[in-house]
Amino acid sequence: MKAFATAILGLALATPVVAQEVNITRDVASVTVQTPAGPVEIKREQNTDAVIEGDFARIARPCPSFCIQPMTPAEGVTTIGELELLAALQDPETVVIDSRVRPDWATGTIPGSVSMPYTEMADRLDELGCEVDFDGFICEPETTKTIVLFCNGPWCGQSPAAIRRIIEAGYPADKISYYRWGMQGWRMLGLTVAGGE
Repeated sequence: MKAFATAILGLALATPVVAQEVNITRDVASVTVQTPAGPVEIKREQNTDAVIEGDFARIARPCPSFCIQPMTPAEGVTTIGELELLAALQDPETVVIDSRVRPDWATGTIPGSVSMPYTEMADRLDELGCEVDFDGFICEPETTKTIVLFCNGPWCGQSPAAIRRIIEAGYPADKISYYRWGMQGWRMLGLTVAGGE
């Protein structure tokens, strides 16, 4: 957690401002993250007339299923924004997890994130540093990875459900961060999306 919090100060691998009109911050035009397919440059959409479209533009969704989620899904979990997420994507000690179901993931995701649907996470904790045990998993703070979860946005319950489930299974809450704005916020800011449509 400290590593990616520290990285935000410099946004390692950040491209200095050049002749772009729409930057990430005043001093950062883009950030490069490593993915299994190679490096990907994350930047904001440069068309100043661009608007958010598709499902992420819908603002009136029925609750239940699309109820507004709490700022903090569980005690001890840190809620973060885009700059902290960009730093986490550059931190080799942090795993950024797209916890959405596969059909949602197929519509596009944050470059550098790993797909681990919320319905599977509690059964895949060995991939995050927990040890398989007869009764489930043993998740020691010194072996578990620092993780960041996101889903579709503040009305999406997939990440909050996953967070609560993995904490109940023994994952240390202080090793978990939650990007509450998810894909809706990411797309709203015109940030690079990998895969999907």
